[in-house]
Amino acid sequence: MSTIQRQVIWNIGFSVILALVVAAAFIIVFPIADWSELWNRHFMDIPFVIFIPAFSIAIGILLGIISGMFWRRQFQSVEHSLHQLEQGKQIGFVEKQSITEMQGIAEQIDKIGRQISEQAKLSQRLATEKVEDQEARIQEIIEQERNRLARELHDSVSQQLFAASMMMSAINTTKQSTNEEDREAKQLKMVEEMIHQSQLEMRALLLHLRPVALKNKTLQEGIEELLIELSQKVTMEIKWKVEAFPLDKGIEDHLFRILQESVSNTLRHSKAIKLEVLLIKRDDLVILRIVDDGIGFEVDNMKAGSYGMQNMHERALEVGGTLKVISVKSKGTRLEVKVPVMKNGDGVND
Repeated sequence: MSTIQRQVIWNIGFSVILALVVAAAFIIVFPIADWSELWNRHFMDIPFVIFIPAFSIAIGILLGIISGMFWRRQFQSVEHSLHQLEQGKQIGFVEKQSITEMQGIAEQIDKIGRQISEQAKLSQRLATEKVEDQEARIQEIIEQERNRLARELHDSVSQQLFAASMMMSAINTTKQSTNEEDREAKQLKMVEEMIHQSQLEMRALLLHLRPVALKNKTLQEGIEELLIELSQKVTMEIKWKVEAFPLDKGIEDHLFRILQESVSNTLRHSKAIKLEVLLIKRDDLVILRIVDDGIGFEVDNMKAGSYGMQNMHERALEVGGTLKVISVKSKGTRLEVKVPVMKNGDGVND
């Protein structure tokens, strides 16, 4: 039942009861000798006994509509403020309410909005400080990372490429000694698969081992560099739209890590043909969206068992943002991150 309907029913009931009370008081004070007079006397060509309840009901409907519309506006104002909070937007100004209780609710909503904004600012500042601390330790880690990368490449990709080379040598030997075309075709197929697997493994490995990709670069530059490099190495069609705007380093780092994880998952699991990346800023919200047309997956099952998905959610929360994943089997996957950009006293994010 809507607010207007509820108010109409209440006001009709109140008007009818009030009319009955007034009529009863009038009859007690001024007793009626002949009750038929109530029917015989007319007001606006309507019998008086019918006019009174009809007029009461009409007044109740009118008052109910007026009061219902008034309360609906009050509730819509509160609902709008709550919706802004849910979307991560700043309320900024609370409209003066004519009712004390509603004004109290509006002030509480405004207070909650300011608290959420302060928490988001704190989270972003902590994320920035965390990134700066990490950068201070990067130089001493670089040498260890290079050595580990060399071992990984030697133990996996190099061995597979070596095996592929040996297979090619065997093919040449076979061609010289026999004419078994079927055997040669199988060997060529095996070589092709091994080389292809080596390439995929190399790309996935390098994508995960780029923790300093944004060093001396903006988020936009890092995204474009990553996607241009991928588009040159994979057959997938990659499109992107990246708008230029300044961001705190902590937010940039977390968004780039989320992009890396999402693109890596797409390359390894989605079997997609197209990949689209969007980075924009709208209404004090930074929006990062990654969409593919792959095989999709069950979002609930992935959240429960995927370290990568959990890591992306945690990174979004650390900068006061939200992460939403929509995936449909055989249709593709859409990942969207929204981070509120707070205006500080120095206007850094403006």
